[in-house]
Amino acid sequence: MVSTSNMADIYQRPAELLQRLIQFDTTNPSGNETECIAYIDTLLKKTGLEPTRFAKDPNRPNLITRLKGQGSAPPLLLYGHVDVVTTADQEWTHPPFEGKLVDNFIWGRGALDMKSGIAMMLSAVIRARAENLIPAGDIVLAMLCDEEAGGDYGAKYLVENHSDQFSGIKYALGEFGGFTRHVGPKRFYPIQIAEKQTCWIKATARGPGGHGAQPMRGGSMSKLADLLQQLDKRRLPVRITPVARQMIEITAANMAFPKNLILRQLLNPVLTDIILNLLGDLGESFDPLLHNTVNATIVRGGDKINVIPSAVSVELDGRLLPGLSPEDMIKDLSQIIGDEVELEMIKYEPGPAEPDMGLFGQLASVLQDADPGAIPLPLLLPAFTDARIFSHLGIQTYGFTPMKLPPGFNFFKTIHAADERIPMDAVAFGADAIYELLNRYKG
Repeated sequence: MVSTSNMADIYQRPAELLQRLIQFDTTNPSGNETECIAYIDTLLKKTGLEPTRFAKDPNRPNLITRLKGQGSAPPLLLYGHVDVVTTADQEWTHPPFEGKLVDNFIWGRGALDMKSGIAMMLSAVIRARAENLIPAGDIVLAMLCDEEAGGDYGAKYLVENHSDQFSGIKYALGEFGGFTRHVGPKRFYPIQIAEKQTCWIKATARGPGGHGAQPMRGGSMSKLADLLQQLDKRRLPVRITPVARQMIEITAANMAFPKNLILRQLLNPVLTDIILNLLGDLGESFDPLLHNTVNATIVRGGDKINVIPSAVSVELDGRLLPGLSPEDMIKDLSQIIGDEVELEMIKYEPGPAEPDMGLFGQLASVLQDADPGAIPLPLLLPAFTDARIFSHLGIQTYGFTPMKLPPGFNFFKTIHAADERIPMDAVAFGADAIYELLNRYKG
């Protein structure tokens, strides 16, 4: 049980707030976000705010509250999810649901994705309430369930059934962005403005079936093996989107020779893959931003050990660059695997092709003031978030959960992994940055 004592001023201790949030095991599936949402509900009510719960399933609630503004700007949405991914089969240095503070890091599942962001947003909104800050527009705070499983009980349910709660909103803050990325001596702060789209593909290989006692070469299993080998050895074709171009150009412009020249060659499709191979960890981070990607995740075929199957299939977790269609994904795959395998789209969730950059300058200014020398730049996220769902209401999400991170700390490799953790000071940095945005917000 998480203590609810000393809650009135918890916003002044965002790191402690994060520790308490981590202590709720909201592993999805099945989420069981009820107690965590109830804690947040109590916390908000003690400050005089009036949260409301919305639930498709009573055990999977969402919560929305509103801090009234001056009415001179559209409302601003702050949202995040309280569910987390599993810790099964992972070996942790410290228990994943205790929120321990060790060596100035807070350890636990959700420390990055995204209970730290929840703690920052809660701290900023409650601080605004406590200090009588009246922002230019209403601040709508939404605490969501089920993001890690697709959002059917969370963002999708709210957008489809309670869209009136988001009336008039143009911009939102969500996950991920505003964290330090060290490249040499420079400190970049990528702010997410776009993300890749879900595009799941089923690939089926066919061949003669038969008795398991008879040797079979060139059958369905062999064709599937060839497909998996090709996907392992080769990238899909290079595709350069406007957001990726901006990221690379800004990064290169802040690098010294010869690194600046090398980075710019990423924008030459003839050289892109060669340069990616030369850049090490930096190349790994740019790779999915310059290609559609697929990963084989589920293989199906055969139901008796003594029968050679005539068809086997593999399901591919495809991630499609913004502005492209499933037809583009199938075209790219066909260039790699040929026509020996049938390709079928099994799920596609489109996202907006063009981001609205209207709030970007305000976010960049907050980061530059918080960390002089910071270099903000737009981020294309290789994964997907609830941003794709809110985009159906015309809302542009900016990934903005600011964190000043030390050199050598790899944000994306720590998310969802064993020993997920965050520097304690990074939580306070983010809470202060979001509060400052509320203070400066102009719409």
